[in-house]
Order: sequence, then structure tokens, then C-alpha cells
Amino acid sequence: MNTHIFNKQNSLFNQFIAEIRDKEIQTDPLRFRRNIERMGEILAYEISKELNYRSIDIQTPLGVSHEFVHDENVVIATILRAGLPLHQGVLNYFDGAENCFVSAYRKYNEKGDFDIHIEYISSPSLDDKIVILTDPMLASGASMELAYKAILTKGTPKHIHIASIIASEEGVDYVQRNMASDNISLWIGAVDKELNEKKYIIPGLGDAGDLAFGRKL
Repeated sequence: MNTHIFNKQNSLFNQFIAEIRDKEIQTDPLRFRRNIERMGEILAYEISKELNYRSIDIQTPLGVSHEFVHDENVVIATILRAGLPLHQGVLNYFDGAENCFVSAYRKYNEKGDFDIHIEYISSPSLDDKIVILTDPMLASGASMELAYKAILTKGTPKHIHIASIIASEEGVDYVQRNMASDNISLWIGAVDKELNEKKYIIPGLGDAGDLAFGRKL
């Protein structure tokens, strides 16, 4: 599994990570969503370098230009609801892509422990397609693995790119260990060291879904 971690080098991506972490800036949901969306655009651009391309001829008003365009069928898959702004950012660049949505949630018990449940999936056929599976937070890795298994019920992708903004070391290790494959690549903005007792990333940024769309009951 190829793993790409963006904040190992300086780029504009780091500015957006700094802003989505800032508890003062987080009070503006519109800005939070837009920053996640912009990071999705950057992730899409970087992932596009890994695709296959073909040559085409473009007729301009003055002649013929020889250009290269990607020659892949792309499906953008997202774990609801937190993944929606990131999904939109990737879709902004792969504007002809098909789309897949997976509903995953934490079901808590009386002791405060929880299991991850997949409740819903809407997807086209994924056979021989490039899948970009997006979720802004890769905490324990359990929900990502379940989403991965769920989308595989819709076909066998040619390659899967997993894209997250912030991950924990435990989550990265979990994905690399339990989803190891030559046809999976992992794209992460930043990796934090810890998870707390509720499996939230520390320092992380909080609950991405609540910050983007408001608190849920």
C-alpha cells in the first residue's frame, strides 16, 4: 500500500489544516466546509497524477493541439455525513465522476462503548473503476474498513484511493495492516499520535460532521 502524507512537506495544504483545527475559526461552519472542500480539490489533483492518460487532438480556432486526458472511469465514494464537503472538493475536479455514498455510524451502548454500523449504500457498479474513498477523519480505521468492505459488494475496483484530512497513527496502522493491497493507496493530510477513550483523534479537530453541519442528537 502506497501511503502519502501531505504535511511532511510545506505547502498551502498546511494552511487549511491549521484553519480547520483552530477552535475560533471553527465557529464559522461555512468556512470550515469550504476549507475541507479546498483540501478535497488538492487531494484530487494529487491523485490525478496516478491515473492512466491518453492522447487526444483538440481543434482550436487556429489549429490542432495534442493533449493528454485521463483515461479512467472514476467513482467518488463518501462516508456520510462528515465526508460530504471533502466529496464535493474531489468532485469539483473529477466533474464527470460517478458517485457512491455509504452511511456509517457509531452505535453506543450503556457503558459508553460503541460499534460501527453500516446502514445504507448507494453505488454504481465499481468493476474495473478507480474509486476515491473519502472521509475527513481516519480515527481507529474501523469505519473505513467497513466502508471498504461495503463498497466491494458493488464490484471489483481497478484501484482504490483512500483520502482523509487527519488520521491517527493507530488508524493508519490499522488500514495498512487490515486492508493491505497493491491496488489501494492512502492519502493523508496530517497524522496525529493519539486517540482518546472515545476514539477521537488528539489533537485532531473535534467532530467534523458537527463542525460542518451542526450538532446532532
